[in-house]
Amino acid sequence: MFTGIITDIGTIERVEALADTRVVIRTAYDTTTIDLGASIACSGVCLTVIDKSAGGPGPNWFAVDVSGETISRTARGQWTQGRKLNLERALRLGEELGGHIVTGHVDGIGTVESVIEEGGSHRVRIAAGPEIAPFVAPKGSITIDGVSLTVNEVEDGPGGVSIGVNIIPHTAAVTTFGSLAAGDPVNIEIDVLARYLQRMEHYRAKA
Repeated sequence: MFTGIITDIGTIERVEALADTRVVIRTAYDTTTIDLGASIACSGVCLTVIDKSAGGPGPNWFAVDVSGETISRTARGQWTQGRKLNLERALRLGEELGGHIVTGHVDGIGTVESVIEEGGSHRVRIAAGPEIAPFVAPKGSITIDGVSLTVNEVEDGPGGVSIGVNIIPHTAAVTTFGSLAAGDPVNIEIDVLARYLQRMEHYRAKA
């Protein structure tokens, strides 16, 4: 379980073709505090740590295995050498829930339509498919590349939905959103509460 509050920007150091795709990620985390088998969200994708550096001062790294299924369901080009990733370690009991409840399961891939500067912030519009459309609402929560955001605008269209969010300067500085541009693919996770409400509505309609 995660909150969508990013605590490091990692960089993919290398990608190895094994039974699955092994990805080694450079991080500022002290890896002495990370257990093998721990979960880390990598740009919104919950992955299991299967190897790590010894820890201590200097650059650290951890490794994860990414299945073909995960690669097929996440943003194009995400698992390539040099790619920067938004990282968040799993929520611990008693920690502050600063964003919203995030599972690390990608529901769909969106495409950035536009990035427009407004004051010091940036207004971003993201196009998503019809599978996402029923689960977004103005002032609701959404996770984009692992970042918890508030939905400002929702515009339905024949091919899906256009979602408007606002990126404040702090968020741009501590996530990969500082380099976000039109045409970029992004991972989308809907609010888990919206998912359950849709399921409840499905069964209410059948009653």
